[in-house]
Order: sequence, then C-alpha cells, then structure tokens
Amino acid sequence: MKALIVGGGGREHAIAWKLAADDPTLELIAAPGNPGIATLARCEPIAATDVDALVALARREGVGLVVVGPEAPLDLGLVDALRAAGIPAFGPTAAAARIESSKRFSKELMQRAGVPTAAASTHTDPASARAAVRALGAPVVIKASGIAAGKGVIIALSIDEADAAIDAMLVDHAFGSAGAEVLVEAFMQGEECSLFVLTDGTNALPLLPVQDHKRIGVGDTGPNTGGMGAYAPVSIVPDARVAEAMRLIIEPTLRAMRDAGTPFTGLLYAGLMYTNDGPMVVEFNCRFGDPETQAILPMMASSLLEPMLTIARGESLANAPAVRWHEGASVTTVVAAPGYPGPITTGASIALPADAEGVVVFHAGTARDASGALRTAGGRVVAVTARAASFAAAQRASRAAAAGVRFEGAQFRDDIGWREQARLDARTP
Repeated sequence: MKALIVGGGGREHAIAWKLAADDPTLELIAAPGNPGIATLARCEPIAATDVDALVALARREGVGLVVVGPEAPLDLGLVDALRAAGIPAFGPTAAAARIESSKRFSKELMQRAGVPTAAASTHTDPASARAAVRALGAPVVIKASGIAAGKGVIIALSIDEADAAIDAMLVDHAFGSAGAEVLVEAFMQGEECSLFVLTDGTNALPLLPVQDHKRIGVGDTGPNTGGMGAYAPVSIVPDARVAEAMRLIIEPTLRAMRDAGTPFTGLLYAGLMYTNDGPMVVEFNCRFGDPETQAILPMMASSLLEPMLTIARGESLANAPAVRWHEGASVTTVVAAPGYPGPITTGASIALPADAEGVVVFHAGTARDASGALRTAGGRVVAVTARAASFAAAQRASRAAAAGVRFEGAQFRDDIGWREQARLDARTP
C-alpha cells in the first residue's frame, strides 16, 4: 500500500518514522517532505497548502491513506477534497478544523458543551479589548483567534503588557489575519499538559500525556515559541486523570461537534491546565502537536497505522484495542536557529551527532543545497528525541545529543522536563 504524508516538519518526520516501523512494506510519499523524511519516503515538491496538486498526486499514485500533518491544509479543506475524490484521509474537515482555526468557535463550543475552560471574550476593536483586560485584571491572556503557528498567545503579567499585545495584533497586524480577532481570557494557574486522542468522531483512543515547553528560555522564560521540547509520560497525569479528562473534556467536545453537524475525525489535541479545580482546556488543536509528536511516537509500542487507516476509511474504533506503550520515558529537545522565535538567518551548514542507542534526530527546518550538504532552513531546525528506561536517562541522552548538533548560532534548552525532574528529586530521600 502507498501512503502520502502531507507536510515537511519534525512532526511529519516522526509520523513517517512510526508508519515505516509499523509496516516496512508501506510505500511512503511525502509532500513536500524534508531531508530526514527523504530517508524514509519519496518526497514530491508540492506545498502542503496546494490542495489541488495534492489531490492530483494522491489520485495519480493510487494511495490508500493520506495523513495531513499541518493545520493550514486542514483549514483549507484538503480532507474534504480528498474524501470527495474517494481517497481515505486522516484528519478533520475544514468545518471541524475550526476547533483550532477559530479560537472563538472553540471557546463557544466549550461553553455550550459545559467543558471546563477559562472565561473569555472576543474582540475586533482595540478599545473593547482593553476594557475587557481591565475587567479581568492582570495577569491576563491575549490570544490571536486564528492560526498563528503556535505563537499567537501572550501571557501578559501587567495591564501595559496586555495593551501592547492587543495593539500588536489588532493595530499593527503582527499575526496578519490570524490576529484580526482576539480573545481576552482569564489567566489560569496550574501546570500544563497535552492529551492527544485518535478519534472516529464518536470513539476515542487516548495517547500518552505529554508536556511541551513553549518559552524560549531555561525555566520557561522569554517569549513563546512553537515549542522547544517535550517529554512523556507526565507523572501528574496518571491513568485516572486521563480517564477524568476523557469524561469531562474529550467526550463532551466530540458530542458537541457531532451535534453541530461537524463531527471531528483524526487527531484531537487538548491543551490542558491542571488547576486546583481540576483540568481546564487552554486550547484545542486539530492535528498532532509539534514537538509533542516527536516525544510520543517513539514511546508507542502498538501500531499507529492501524487506527489511522480505520479512521481514514470512515470505520469505527469501537472495538479497537487500547494503545500500548513502551516502559520508561522519552525526552525531545529542539535545536533552533539563532534569533528564534524572532527573525532568523538560514543556510548554515549542519553537523549531526553520531548515532546513539534510543536516540532519533527528527528534521524540522533543514534542506539540502545544490551539493547535497545539509543546511538550516527554518526556526526550529531539528528535534532530538531519546527514549530510555527512566526519565533521567532519557533527559541526559536527549541533552547530550542536542549538544552534538552543530551549526552557527545553534540554541536549545538544556532543561526540558525540569518540572518532572523536580518532582523526582523531591521524592528522593
């Protein structure tokens, strides 16, 4: 069978890596792919947002499965177009993808469904947004309503910071059309965790809880990024808490999506805040997260391909077995270009670390030049994942391998999983 993976980042490399491991006979195609994916798949130079060309490619190749990685082609209706052509596609329709592409839609859906989340109001006028900030007080959260590549969320610690965020989005258009509408949201106190579920629209299979690290600096300081690293599992979210989140959050959300006539199929990502009052939703995404996927999939002992095919074919997961996991833990460290998450320079020559047991380097922002040399081509360049028998061992291995990624100005956080390490240290006599 042939499978097409749409996208060219670290998430798509991890998906390709897992599918190739699940079925070595699978013929993988990627569009556009990247140098890492090219070791597993045939890459076609088609943009992830070129819906017509992607449908034509899938038809021409006779693929039995299309996996859509990024949010942009989902928002553009790639899954709708593939299904109209009779091609099995893993991902939500454009209408269902609004759970990510419109934070207003998502917030109103949660409010109707009784899903726990922070109070918020939506604004297109800077003056009304500033008034809402003053009604809530600081700290307060300002969110671009649309898709902003994981960077459209500002946690403002003061009224002045909130006003500056509002001006950046609504006046200076820093996030383009994604920031033409903003949410002013109450600040939630607690610890964040992400829960992914594979779903046919009714039934859902939870994956391993994972914690992302959004801030650029050690100790979660500095501006937000697309994610500087992740680890799994997360000790504050044992099986009982996963079951609680499924009952309070995932099941009501899927039911509300069905009731709205837009059933959600594919991968639903719930960003959760564990507060003193229990889990609350920070945001939903309509696809695998990045870099969380790079931490989760190496831990997955059972097949990813099988439930993906079931969902893409429009079949039920009702009798699907639970996902099985390897023992131990995984840690992913992102190595980023100098200047990230601000303006960056690309084109630097990259040297990768020597192979090490349990370590995988997932390519994100890399490219080959005319001579075949590997060079930087994006803000987040590679994601280095280590899986080991313990969290501490995985953390050490990931950090050491990240230090072995060499290019001019390379930067990475050497504290991925610091909260987990603090919990482990607290338990040690």
